[in-house]
This record gives sequence, C-alpha cells and structure tokens, in this order.
Amino acid sequence: MERDAVKRQWCLISGQWLRILFASCCILASEKAWAETNDSRSLVLVVGAAGERSYGEKFASWANLWKQGAARGGFQTIVVGEDAPPGVNDKDRFLKVLHDETAKGRGELWLVFIGHGTFDGRDAKFNLRGPDLSAEELAAALKSCTRPVAIVQCASASGPFLPALSGPGRVVIVATRSGYEVNATRFGGYLARAVADPAADLDKDGQTSLLEAFLMAARQVDQFYREDGRLATEHPLIDDNGDGLGTPWDWFRGVYATRKPAEGKSVDGVRSQQWMLVRGESEQQLSPEARTRRDGLEQRLAALRLQKNQLDETTYYDRLEKIVSAIAGLYLPELETNGVAPVR
Repeated sequence: MERDAVKRQWCLISGQWLRILFASCCILASEKAWAETNDSRSLVLVVGAAGERSYGEKFASWANLWKQGAARGGFQTIVVGEDAPPGVNDKDRFLKVLHDETAKGRGELWLVFIGHGTFDGRDAKFNLRGPDLSAEELAAALKSCTRPVAIVQCASASGPFLPALSGPGRVVIVATRSGYEVNATRFGGYLARAVADPAADLDKDGQTSLLEAFLMAARQVDQFYREDGRLATEHPLIDDNGDGLGTPWDWFRGVYATRKPAEGKSVDGVRSQQWMLVRGESEQQLSPEARTRRDGLEQRLAALRLQKNQLDETTYYDRLEKIVSAIAGLYLPELETNGVAPVR
C-alpha cells in the first residue's frame, strides 16, 4: 500500500471504522463461517438497599434490563441483593462471589452496582442490606484479580470509587464526579437501557460498546436536568486508562475524546470502546486470542494518533500503515499470504 493511499484511507476511516470495513469484508468475502469462540464472561449484578418502595421497583427494573442484555451476550450472571439466603448479609455474599470470580479464567468480569450511596467526607459507601460496602473494601477485594474488570457504579456519592478502583486493564464508570453529589441518581436507569440498545451504537459497527452506552446515558442525564430546569446533581465519569481522573461525556466527539491529556498520557475511551455486553456478529467470529491482539493494536493506533504532531510525516504514515494492515489481517487472514506483513 502506497503512503498516499494510506493518507486517503486514513482521511476516510479511522479507529472503529477500520473494524467496520474489515469485518464487513470478512463477512462478504469468506465462504466459510468462523466458529464462534466467545471466552467465558461474568456479570455480577449488585442491587442495593432501596430504602423506599418506589426505588425498589426502579432498581428491579434496571437490574432486569442488565440481566436481559447479559443473557443475549452469553454471560454467566450472578445477582446479589434480590434473594439473599437467610442469615447471610449482602456484603458477605458479594465478597464471597467476588472471591470466587476473581479466581476464574481470563474472561471479562463486569461488576454493576444499582442503588444508593453515601459519603461522610472521607469514605464513600454503597448501601446494602446489612453492612455497606466501601470503595476501599472493594479495591482490596479486587487487588489480586487478574481478569479484565469493568466496574459500573450507578449510585449517588459514587465519585470516590473511581480513583480507588482505577487501574490497568480496568474500566470504571461512576454516576457522580464527587462524593458530595448525594441525591438519588438517574444515570443507572439510562445506562441499563442503553447498554444493549442498537440506537447507542455511535460508530455503526453493529454493537453497542460500554463507552457508547455511557455517552448516551450521561447525555440523557444532562438533558433531563436541563429540560426540567434543575441544577444537575449527578455528573457521570468514565476511566479506562488507569489514571484515576475520569472523563465526562461532553469531552467526547463521537467515540473520541477531543481534549488531550497532560504530559502525553493516554486518553480515556479506547479500552471501554472494546467492551460490549452484546457482541456483534463479526466480533463473535474472532477468537479470544485474535480479539486480544486486535484490542492491543487499536490501543497502539490511539497512542499513535496522540503522537502525530511530534512525528515527521513519513514516520507517522509508515507506523500507521503497519498497524492498519495488521488489523486488516486479523479479519482477512488471506492478506498476510498476499504480502501484508503483520505488526510484531
């Protein structure tokens, strides 16, 4: 591929559009279907203490949406907080479930918290039937976990959970930007509806990512307060680069963060764009090994974009060509046999 051709292609497609193009080619060109090899994924859904009946009904409705999406996505789903065994409080039960799940395989582990939270100026906690769960306790319980983890904390006062849980290989979403936003949140309802909704698919690749669901839900939260003439009491954040800072929805244009991080740090949004509750057809056709390699290449592509102004044109497009070709080769293996060398 000539450099000029790469430039033209890059002007037309970038990031997730590469996935759409090559996945479409794969479906159309291949005469034999690749076997679906979904790696084992788990969803631990924690429904907190409702306090009032109306909240209990809302939380149950939101939990059902997650369960429906997880069933479509082929998840093993465990729910804590609905039918706890007699004599076992929800905190103990959850920590036992989490201990068992962290010891399993390499597949994604999703932790979703629906309920209320509190903050006393020092500790943020998620309200459970019985003792509450603090951000520090959850962080300690996840310390030995080597599985990729997404933590979705939809409660009020959930902001402090983000820096406590942020780390490599993790996606952390919280409903508030600080512990002082203590009013009941609406974010959890919007996110539960968006996470498996095709309407939230911004890049039109046939699946809704966790990032896309976050963006739709956070935008709907903002719209609710604006239309109702209220001062917003919740400001959702997402973190997937491990810096513990988080990024609000309005820093994104499409699925890309438009504000560059300080000191050359990576941007949020790259990793969470690779997490889907319900994977599309082309995504299912990739083996876990190919998916891991593709994810790594897309992260390298995002890092290269940040370096564009620091590199000369020849170097930039040479590196771009190698990464683009390697991604194409994962969807169309015959490209390697035709002289397109993969990135090592």
